[in-house]
Parts: sequence; C-alpha cells; structure tokens
Amino acid sequence: MSKEMWNKRYADAEYVYGTSPNEFFKRELAKLAAGKILLPAEGEGRNAVYAAGKGWDVSAFDQSAEGRRKAMQLAARHNTAIDYQILDLEAPDYPDDHFDALALIFVHSPADKRQRIHRDLLRFLKPGGVLMLTGFSKEQLQHDSGGPKDGAMLLSLNELEEDFSDLHLISMEQLELEITEGEFHLGKASVIQLVAVK
Repeated sequence: MSKEMWNKRYADAEYVYGTSPNEFFKRELAKLAAGKILLPAEGEGRNAVYAAGKGWDVSAFDQSAEGRRKAMQLAARHNTAIDYQILDLEAPDYPDDHFDALALIFVHSPADKRQRIHRDLLRFLKPGGVLMLTGFSKEQLQHDSGGPKDGAMLLSLNELEEDFSDLHLISMEQLELEITEGEFHLGKASVIQLVAVK
C-alpha cells in the first residue's frame, strides 16, 4: 500500500488495528530485559507504546504521518515517550549495532524487496540482540481476517529462514489462530512467528 493509502486508513478517529499490543510481541517482550528497541512500519503505535510502558527506550518509524500522529496521541494518553520518525521502510537511518531488540509486527514488503529490507534492518541490531517477527503466511489468502491480498507479499517459513540465515534461530512456526486487533485484523488467521538472535 502507498503512503497515501496508509494515511487515508489511519485518518479515522478509531485505531484501525486497536490500541493493545500484538499478543506474540507482548509475550516475547516479557522474556527480555528492557533496553533499546526498534519497531519499523509501526503504524498507529500500539506496540511501541506498550514497550515504552514496560521501560523500553523505543524508536519507531512509518511512512505515514497520520500513523505517527495517532501513535503520539496514544503515547500521551499512556504517559509514555516514544521516538517516532516518518521514514520509508527502504531507507531508515539509525546507528549500526544500536538496538537490543528489533520487532517486525505484520511488516509485509513487496516480494522483490523483502529480503533486502529484512537484511538491511538487521544492521541496526546489536550482536546478541533479538529479532521478533510475526506476519501473515501465504495461507492467509484462505482467510478474510486481514493482510495483503497479493500472495507474493505474504510470508513463508522457507523465505524467512533464508532472509535471516545469518541469525541464530530460536523458534519459528506457522500457526492458525484467532486475531482480534481492530477492524482490519479480525478472525481466523494463518501467521508465522519467529524469534532469532544476531
């Protein structure tokens, strides 16, 4: 989706993916000591604000100015501080080896850019830093609970294993589960969840 489409989606007063964190992100974050975390394509800020509330030093970015506006409103509502930049997923600008954790929560890229984007983002993660990723699998096309309608933008276990081949894989699985994350992530879904260490 283009920047204009995301701005249009986020312009609504409602938080279209809800204000609660993703359950996988919440569970995995609880296993880590708070440090610096980066959340690319963070949209309306639900995961960034949650992490900040747990003591993390949060950096987030998205191409959507409307997403940032709502994220900052949510942060203010929860009395938390987040550093949220308007940046393109292909050209983020952070120091190398800087973050203790990197969280990719429903970040779907065009097939011809996905691997490069995934690998480029890893340079911001410290050695020993943790990657948390969840997104819709290619089987999500069988469901109407959200995600890209272009199967090439959906994820597979083999592709992710190749994208992150330089990392130490802790866990990776494909699951069918019920999601309730606002009006655009609602119902039975096929997702992949991955945790790895740099």
